[in-house]
Amino acid sequence: MSFDTLGLNPAITRALTDAGYTEPTDVQAAAIPPALEGRDLMVASSTGSGKTASFILPALQRILAARGDNAKRREKGVVYGPRVLVLAPTRELAMQVDKAAMTYGRHVQGLRSTTVVGGVPYGAQLKALRGPLDILIATPGRLLDHLTSGKAILENVEMLVLDEADRMLDMGFIDDIRTVVDHLPEGRQTVMYSATFVGHVGRLAQDLLREPQRIEIASHTDTHENIEQRLHWADNKSHKDALLDHLLTEKDMEQAVVFTSTQRDADWLADRLADMGHQVASLHGGMPQGRRTRVLQGLRNRQLKVLVATDVAARGIDVPTISHVINYGLPMKAEDYVHRIGRTGRAGRNGLAVTLAERMDVSMIRRIQHFTTQNIPVATISGLEPKQPEPRMFAPRGDAKFGGGKPFQGRPSHGKGGFGHNAGQGAGNGFGGGGFGGNQKPWQKPQQQRAGEGFAPRDRAPFDRDSAQHNRYSVDRPNDRHNSTFVPHGQQMPRGGAFDRAPVDRNAGGFAPRKAGPSKGGFNKPQRPRQGGFSR
Repeated sequence: MSFDTLGLNPAITRALTDAGYTEPTDVQAAAIPPALEGRDLMVASSTGSGKTASFILPALQRILAARGDNAKRREKGVVYGPRVLVLAPTRELAMQVDKAAMTYGRHVQGLRSTTVVGGVPYGAQLKALRGPLDILIATPGRLLDHLTSGKAILENVEMLVLDEADRMLDMGFIDDIRTVVDHLPEGRQTVMYSATFVGHVGRLAQDLLREPQRIEIASHTDTHENIEQRLHWADNKSHKDALLDHLLTEKDMEQAVVFTSTQRDADWLADRLADMGHQVASLHGGMPQGRRTRVLQGLRNRQLKVLVATDVAARGIDVPTISHVINYGLPMKAEDYVHRIGRTGRAGRNGLAVTLAERMDVSMIRRIQHFTTQNIPVATISGLEPKQPEPRMFAPRGDAKFGGGKPFQGRPSHGKGGFGHNAGQGAGNGFGGGGFGGNQKPWQKPQQQRAGEGFAPRDRAPFDRDSAQHNRYSVDRPNDRHNSTFVPHGQQMPRGGAFDRAPVDRNAGGFAPRKAGPSKGGFNKPQRPRQGGFSR
């Protein structure tokens, strides 16, 4: 199949030929024909699959058709607003869509496309909204500002595109989207792109779309054949830094995107890599739009070799020369992992996605592997092998069968006949024997244990408050105020706990005055040591 067989305008196919595109991708071949017919669409496609062109090309076709319709011709000097509205979650993604619109519409005479995003001055946006406009690409928040002030006219929108709808809803834009949709005409065409259509995304699609056609090309559970994934376990932060330094000096590394969890980590790591001689810059949502644009332009021009970014860049970078994606800090959500690694392996190239994880990241690694239904292969680097054993990703189940052996090691099941000792006794509860007291419901309090039924009581030593083995938080430190030990009744409590007050003389009456401290009233807590942070 070629673009010529899709029924596109010759001006569009000519631009595709100039850009070097001869055959449509799977999502383009599936979504463009029904979009040209005016159908509402629900499209689920993986990142890097060419989904931007799958809605930009039908949008350009609609613009050209409207120009040839005398009933839809526009008079000069009258503000009509855009014919096509594209909502995107981030500024980077909006700019990427605008670039694609101008690339594929280079031979469309007089095409007007603009972006309305946050972080930039209002003046240029207001000027673009007052003039002739064909395509408007906007983030919901800034567009809502222009709607509130009456500067944005949306009564003539013929096609609405929700790009990365799941991401917009995760960012809390659902109310803004509904407000924007209220200003659109009823007979519009709506196309929604999302990684998933379950939960609140599916409910939004049900409210906005009319008899939509469902198109699912690739999901988050599909394997990325051209992206090699690796997982390196690090003993501590110093070990993780050493692994990162080694990866950034590999010979086959063209350009790399290093993802961090916070903006502060991104700035700190970029400064550290710059001191080591890397051509590096940071990118995150706390930067002004002008600087973010210059950073992305430097990455595309290959002036930068390393980009340190937060998840704000996980869905807005389309640079084919990115060969490495390194997860220095893990994402907050498992689905963001898929969009992160999708920054590499684009345009038919091969890529490498490396995750650097410490022991405290085990739960997130589990969630990522559960979300993708794939295990990330564990790898090591010669000379940088971890000294600690590889953490156990999943708790082992007991090797016993029903009625004997070790009890079940996972979350208790509330079904009938579970794992555990004496499964025949007390049948019907989650643990097989007396776990909830015979036929006791799981949500009820357990009944009193009777002799000879259920689990036998464990042999425990009597609790000794003065024993060091029961003091979990007691450590050897030079300052005794941080030691947490039990004291007999009537003696002074050790300092450094939740309260820091002088002993009370019960015979004198009243309360003794609180000792002066650095805090003003309330609690006087000691400084807690930071974990997992960094020092400049």
